[in-house]
Amino acid sequence: MFPKLNPKIGIDLGTTNVLVFVPSEGIVLNEPSVVAVSSDNQVLAVGMEAKRMIGRTPEDIRAYRPMKDGVIADYRVTEAMLRYFLQKALGRFSIVKPEVMVSVPAGVTSTEKRAVVEAAVKAGARNAYVVKEPILAAIGAGVPIYEPQGHMIVDIGGGTIDVAVISLGGIVGANSVKCAGNRIDQAIIDYIKKTRNLSIGEKTAEEVKIQVGSALPLEEELVLDIKGRDLLTGLPRTTEVRTNEIVKAINRELREMVGAIKEVFQDTPPELASDIIDGGIIMTGGTSQLRNFPELIKRRTGVKAELANQALFCVAKGTGVALEHLPTYKKAVIAKR
Repeated sequence: MFPKLNPKIGIDLGTTNVLVFVPSEGIVLNEPSVVAVSSDNQVLAVGMEAKRMIGRTPEDIRAYRPMKDGVIADYRVTEAMLRYFLQKALGRFSIVKPEVMVSVPAGVTSTEKRAVVEAAVKAGARNAYVVKEPILAAIGAGVPIYEPQGHMIVDIGGGTIDVAVISLGGIVGANSVKCAGNRIDQAIIDYIKKTRNLSIGEKTAEEVKIQVGSALPLEEELVLDIKGRDLLTGLPRTTEVRTNEIVKAINRELREMVGAIKEVFQDTPPELASDIIDGGIIMTGGTSQLRNFPELIKRRTGVKAELANQALFCVAKGTGVALEHLPTYKKAVIAKR
């Protein structure tokens, strides 16, 4: 197969996962944004392989996430991670440098944007573009963003919740709060520690969130057995957790996220606010899939909220659509090189 003459790659560079989208092929990669580094700064593993090492490494190896709250916390390691994902998406033998579009949170600073563009170029991109996540999420969810009509997008990932009101192809009001999936996981870890005297890891907390977590109490609770280390005896122990206690454990984080949505409403012009009441709030991102989250938002704001189709992939799909129609979406593209 001949290499494409002008390959294009869209990257949803998340705190928790990296999704890679190739137009005409769809999502080709969905791996954790985790890198394993040795004590002499050699990158040993990236993605799935590195995630399996979290909490299981010897002293001279560190497995961690180089992205924090949606932005680059460790530049060199992020560059290595991007290079790995680009090579994997293109196939090792591609000689043509791709055009790359990367998503960034709505509240990103110009320095952070530049860091993303530079990391992508150094990782092997011919041109790099960055676009704010809510715009890409809207494009990926099939929202006609260029109409003179208000749409509210709530994109909740691992590091941030991005809320934006979009009209005529631009962001009218936005808010980005560093409280999302990872903070929920941490709240679950703290709760189990406090109520059960049991120490559990990130992976177990994430499993609890997915298997039994909910934004509202359930009449028929779900139950999950979890394993951890007893803080008193230091020995392994199993305990069971139920949905409604998890609802209580993550209540503060959910309140903060709903608060971020309410803040954007306060700054939204009345005409656009009435459009949003008619059209509802569109939710995207992995954490928006938490049970009953749309219902919680509806109860707290009075506006109906619904989960976009394939919520987890909306931003990645948006990068693909925007890359295919760059002239159309020129206004939304922030920086390029």
